[in-house]
Amino acid sequence: MPRPAARIPDYLRAAARVLPGLRRGTADGPHTAQPGRRAIARAAWQLACVSWAGGVALASSGCATAPPRFARDPFSLGVASGAPEPEGFVLWTRLAPEPGQVHGGMPPGPVTVRWEVAEDEGFARIVRSGRTVAHPELAHSVHVEVQGLKPERWYHYRFLTGDGANQAVSPAGRTRTAPPPDALPARLRFAFASCQQFEQGYFGAYRHMVEEDLDLVLFLGDYIYESSWGRDHVRAHQGGEPKSLAEYRIRHAQYRGDPDLQRMHAAAPWLLTWDDHEVDNDYADDRSEDLDATFLARRAAAYRAYFEHMPLRQSARPEGPAMRLYGRHRFGRLAEFLILDDRQHRAYQACPKPRRGGANVVDVERCPDLRDPSRSMLGAAQERWLDRCFAESRGRWNLIGQQTLFSRADGRRGPGETAWTDGWDGYPVARQRLLDAMRARRLANPVLLGGDVHSNWVCDVKADFADPGSAAVATEFCGTSITSQGRPQAQLDRARDENPHVRLAESDHRGYGVVELTPERCATTLRTVDTVKLPGQRIATRARFVVESGRPGARLA
Repeated sequence: MPRPAARIPDYLRAAARVLPGLRRGTADGPHTAQPGRRAIARAAWQLACVSWAGGVALASSGCATAPPRFARDPFSLGVASGAPEPEGFVLWTRLAPEPGQVHGGMPPGPVTVRWEVAEDEGFARIVRSGRTVAHPELAHSVHVEVQGLKPERWYHYRFLTGDGANQAVSPAGRTRTAPPPDALPARLRFAFASCQQFEQGYFGAYRHMVEEDLDLVLFLGDYIYESSWGRDHVRAHQGGEPKSLAEYRIRHAQYRGDPDLQRMHAAAPWLLTWDDHEVDNDYADDRSEDLDATFLARRAAAYRAYFEHMPLRQSARPEGPAMRLYGRHRFGRLAEFLILDDRQHRAYQACPKPRRGGANVVDVERCPDLRDPSRSMLGAAQERWLDRCFAESRGRWNLIGQQTLFSRADGRRGPGETAWTDGWDGYPVARQRLLDAMRARRLANPVLLGGDVHSNWVCDVKADFADPGSAAVATEFCGTSITSQGRPQAQLDRARDENPHVRLAESDHRGYGVVELTPERCATTLRTVDTVKLPGQRIATRARFVVESGRPGARLA
């Protein structure tokens, strides 16, 4: 019999795809004469991966080695699930008995990990099980895509590794499948959260979120922070600002080690997108705040570490500094979640400060680049995909999960207007295209959900923000942070006074939002803790708003 062909590692396949494109001059687009800077950087990163991981990857692409002996719990980072579908979901864990070390305290070889899915928390009725391999080139993380389950059901899951007296068992997690495509569930209840700066506070909000009887968690960016900033720190980052893959892995592991965050990951499936701090503050596409010439290599390291630590499908696995994160998630005919990526593909911020990238606050009349129709927050391909999703949607509610405040937030009193260029105010033409697409496609009950600004905003999304009498076409809930400190309330008061579409703008409290959907209405409760500077704080309801089906705009409940 002929010998089977050797498996070619994924990163070699990726390099093979990119390098011919460079020779043809097509890696950055059709018929270009020379390769673009992004394609060159991507190819360089992929070739660097050959020397960085090639020996290990080629050795570990087959069977796992003998089970290692663990002096400490290899499941120190907990478990998680995500991307629920009617027949399954993604299960995640990472083996890391020493999470503060570069390799998590793991040996250099691959390790077999077993997984089980059961109908009961005692695992007496196991309905799916299997084996996978945790490879060192992915930091011994695993992403198991379970299929063949019943729709709209809760399940319990766990991981095991080793054998005999050396067997280790993970904490058990709880997750659920989505409803069948044609079902109209009576209820969907989920939380949305963002911005959890480790140094600035404790993640006690998650302890309360576990008690909210949730079907799902939507995380909207800044899962980690690469930088140390703010006042009154109560914890400290390990190491300095990460730039290498090893450093990003250590930063993710430190956040993942928080017990309250682990509890919430184990309690329900998550949908996720990122913002800037998973890589670098205020980055836009391939440009960093500091105009770093080697930024794409840093972005590639950050994207890889992000994938390694999140319950994402294999289709999201990055190739160098490129990663497909945006996507659509259906929950029967009740709701569709459209999860966007407004960092990787955006145009550079308009009118930056001299010799800087990133955000600026500008006078709108003095920054003509703001009105350039070629500028996009999402990139042309993602805009086309989103328009197609609008056209195809069958959801009673359409929930657009994106990173930041969508509605206009002019902060200048009286005539004239200012814009913060890192948010949607810095991309007004792109924002208008999205609004026009909603109207043209007659999108049912659009609700925009955001984070980033460390404050609670509730807004009526206008067809034309320049016209106070314009009709509302959607509703926005932009949530406060888990811990990250907010701006002075006086700044938000000015914005609220200048923008009649703003129903609430509040900056003093940290927490999360809870949304309960029925076919008839969307009820959103803004939940906040007393303080993040001390553990074990109480939770309170800051405000509650209701949106009726067919009537965009929020009213205080």
